[in-house]
This record gives sequence, structure tokens and C-alpha cells, in this order.
Amino acid sequence: MDLERAREVLDKRFGYSGFLEGQEEIISAVLAGRDGLAVLPTGGGKSLCYQLPALCREGVTLVVSPLIALMKDQVDGLQSRGVPATLINSTLTGAEQRERLAGLRAGKFSLVYVAPERFQSMGFLEALEGVEISLLAIDEAHCLSQWGHDFRPDYMRLGKARRSLGDPQCVAFTATATAAVREDILRVLNLRDPFQVVTGFARPNLSFNISQVESKAAKLKRLRAVVSEHGTGVVYCATRKRVEEVAETLSSWGVKCVAYHGGMTEEEREQTQDRFIRKEVDVAVATNAFGMGIDRSDVRFVLHYEIPGSLEAYYQEAGRAGRDGESAHCELLFNYSDT
Repeated sequence: MDLERAREVLDKRFGYSGFLEGQEEIISAVLAGRDGLAVLPTGGGKSLCYQLPALCREGVTLVVSPLIALMKDQVDGLQSRGVPATLINSTLTGAEQRERLAGLRAGKFSLVYVAPERFQSMGFLEALEGVEISLLAIDEAHCLSQWGHDFRPDYMRLGKARRSLGDPQCVAFTATATAAVREDILRVLNLRDPFQVVTGFARPNLSFNISQVESKAAKLKRLRAVVSEHGTGVVYCATRKRVEEVAETLSSWGVKCVAYHGGMTEEEREQTQDRFIRKEVDVAVATNAFGMGIDRSDVRFVLHYEIPGSLEAYYQEAGRAGRDGESAHCELLFNYSDT
């Protein structure tokens, strides 16, 4: 019955006629009340695996997400479908936070998105006392492992945060997790008899390419060729300085682009992200560390201007291409001196 209800909601709220690989198995387990870990490739529909159960049950689903821009994108999408969802983060005024917490206690929301840092606030934890949390969903769960490519200390505290919430059902989601990372996730969150669904990471619509470039001029020539051929995409650079340099060069070629890096304020990064998502610009130039904020379905290329930190980080970043399932081009510019 639960899965039948889920299929109805899938069609009515989200407009999909069927599940993608792994989704049905995960959603069935979540609806059965089991803890678990789901590893699905980028574009594999991870978010639906907690959004759909949230609309089929009583109580609130608390979603932990690492970036404000990602939260906003998901909440905007849900609200446009008439789903009662909100976010609570540092961009809100104190009055706005109190208003949303009051709405949460009053049962107005099915999904509430929060950053992991929020659990450091005693006021937030006290506000959740007595609230029926039907599911704690941890997005980008690789962030809690020191073996993951984007480790964040606040994620390490989520096991303790879960206990303070009364140990609600907990499911972790990520696109990439080695065996060591998966082990960390299960241990830190103290998942009970968890299901594990790992659908693999193959992305047949992506082509992976390496171009050997002997000089800066050769890099720029190849960058220009890729941008000219593929149009919409993300260029990853290793440093803030390089991001600004490459963005300036693209602009001088008449390419509509934005720069995105850790030296910007939270507000500047959010505005930059919004411009890219709203398709006001064609190319985002970003540092690897803030790549999760770049999320757009029609990215036709991802170009790594320099070598990223690890193979796993490379795959996560390159995987932001072709989220719509159409073919996309991934290319790494290799210059030995970059190593």
C-alpha cells in the first residue's frame, strides 16, 4: 500500500511515471522505517528518495544539506510543486528563523532543510523538542568521512545530533563513496541494521577526455575550443587566483560567465549560483572546494583547467555534466607542472 501511495504522489506531485534504477528499492525501505545508505550517481534521483516518503507519511523530514545554494534550489523546486517545504539557515534574520521554527512545531512543513552547523545551536535543538521527526535525511553524506573528497567537521557531529533528536530514522545519501567512506557513514550515524543500495557510478552519457597541454597558451586554446563547441558548462580551477584569471579571459572572449570561489562572501556565492541556475550566464568558473554549489541540468561540458585533488573528487566534479541525461563532454587539461 505504501508503495502504491508513493507511485500516486510520484505522478501527481513530481510528474514522473516510474522510478529510476534503485529508487523503488530505497523508497520501499525508507517507507518501512529502516535506516540506510544510498549511493546513486549524480542525476540518479537521490533527493526523490527522501522527498517522496516525506509526502507519504506524518511528521517532518529534516534534511541536512551542506550548501545554502543547494538547499534553496531544492526548496524552490518543491514549493513550485506545491510541497510544504522550507529552509532554516544563516541567510535568514532572527525573526524569520523564529517564524519558520514556529511553523515547524505547528506541523506546517513536510520537509525542512538545514545546514549541519545548525545543530550547534541549543536554541535550534530546543525548538525541535516535541516535534515528530519522521526521517533525518543526510544529503552529500560523504562529507562526514575524512576519506571523502569534501570532508566537513560539522558533519562528524551528526551522530550526536541524531541522538539529541531522539534517534529518529536516518538515511544517508551520496553520489560517490568508497568502501571506507561507506563504513564511516554507517559508524558515525550509528545506523541500525541499515539497508545499503549502491547502484554503481556509470554515466553512459558522459565522455571523459584528457588533453596534454604544454603551456598556458595551449591551455587557453583548448579552453576556447571546448567552450565554443559545447557552450554551457563549468570550468574547475585549483586556486581562487586562477578562477578570476580564467573568468576574466572568458569574458574578454565575449563568453557570459561567473566566477565562484571561497574568497567570496556567502551572499556573493549565492547570487553567483542563482545567476548560473537561472541561465543568465553560460559558464561558471569555480574552485573544486565549492563545486557542490554549481547545479544545473543542461551542463554540456565540465573542463578541469588543472588536476583536482583525487580521482574521487574528479569524478564528483565531472559528474555535474549532463544531469538531464543528454550527452556531455568532460575534459582534463594535463600539464605535468600542475602536479
